Amino acid sequence: MRSIILANGEYGDINWYSGLFRDGDYIICADGGANYAFKLGVMPAIIIGDMDSIYPEVKKHFFNKGVEMKQYPRRKDLTDTQIALTLAEEAGSDEILFIGTLGKRLDHTLSNIYCGIEPAQRNIQIIHFSPDCTIYLVSKGLEIRGEKGDIVSVISLTEETSGVCLQGFEYPLDNVVLKNSQPFAVSNILAHDKGEVKVKEGVLAVFLYKQKLDAEPAEGNRHR
Repeated sequence: MRSIILANGEYGDINWYSGLFRDGDYIICADGGANYAFKLGVMPAIIIGDMDSIYPEVKKHFFNKGVEMKQYPRRKDLTDTQIALTLAEEAGSDEILFIGTLGKRLDHTLSNIYCGIEPAQRNIQIIHFSPDCTIYLVSKGLEIRGEKGDIVSVISLTEETSGVCLQGFEYPLDNVVLKNSQPFAVSNILAHDKGEVKVKEGVLAVFLYKQKLDAEPAEGNRHR
């Protein structure tokens, strides 16, 4: 099952997200992410957070539609995104797609990325999507599809990621160890329309920067 979590970060052109949603998706809005669900005409299964970022008319709309809402205190240990991630796991998701989790504040962006490390280690596919950059958390392997010339960077999120192999790139790697203190594997380039990333141990963040932003969101990236 796939969950989609809408956070309250930067979205850019909202029309870019309409093609992401599929029948059967379990949709969770983290607080102000509900405003974007409203704009997209998407019906969430649940809205969580302290509810201070949701527009009153949006909250009323979803309340009238019978959408479940769970309000949390503003002073809490976990972020709204972390709570949403926990709910997605509890629902049995094997793929979790985040939108609105990149941009605005760097500390929020980093927190949103790092909170996916443990689920990725449990073989849950974690993806952060935005129109200009998609981030995959990889603990085993990823077939990444794009266009020749797309920029791909890989950075270890764990202290070390071993057995890293990159195939289909201008700068291939063969069974190397990447350390988060020495992030040298940035700004690689797809040599064809797809490439393959393999990992033996650890978690990588794989950043895909599309060169053609007028295209539709890419389908068919596979994580295994």
